[in-house]
Amino acid sequence: MLQMKKNILITGPPGTGKTTLIKKMIDEHLQDYSTGFYTEEIRERGIRKGFRLISLDGTRGILSHVDSMSTFRVGKYGVDVEQFAAFLERIDILKPKSRLVIIDEIGKMECLSGTFCTLMRNILDSPVPLVATISLKGEGFIAEVKKRGDVRLFYMSLNNRNTLLTEVSGLLKTLTHQAHCTGES
Repeated sequence: MLQMKKNILITGPPGTGKTTLIKKMIDEHLQDYSTGFYTEEIRERGIRKGFRLISLDGTRGILSHVDSMSTFRVGKYGVDVEQFAAFLERIDILKPKSRLVIIDEIGKMECLSGTFCTLMRNILDSPVPLVATISLKGEGFIAEVKKRGDVRLFYMSLNNRNTLLTEVSGLLKTLTHQAHCTGES
């Protein structure tokens, strides 16, 4: 029997609405025992200063900031790898009741964390469906994830962002229903 690809990745240029799509997915699927997190810009006087992490249960953490003294850097941002790992441990993504994992994003900052990469491999290998945004460009772990045989990659643009929401939502409903019916989660 042909299996559906249960790992859904959304990529595209910055500013096309990938995080907005993830937030809409959260609103639609939170009752499906969803778990995961999304990122949000930290702005001061209209200027982006860093990125905040917010889990689906409301737990918050800081991923990066221009004022961070971290030796891990992506552009002008210092990435707090230790704080990120602690955040991931607090939110317990692969809980026994999880039927859907939502992650924003698999990007250069996040991939500086070995804890994150290990967790993502475990999620990708688990029977639980995943929907995640992923960097348009990137080598190493980002390229590895995109090449997996169990991944369905969607390209988001300004022209397809509204229809993509509908398409991905329909696919997720099918995947979460299948996982629930087969008792895989």
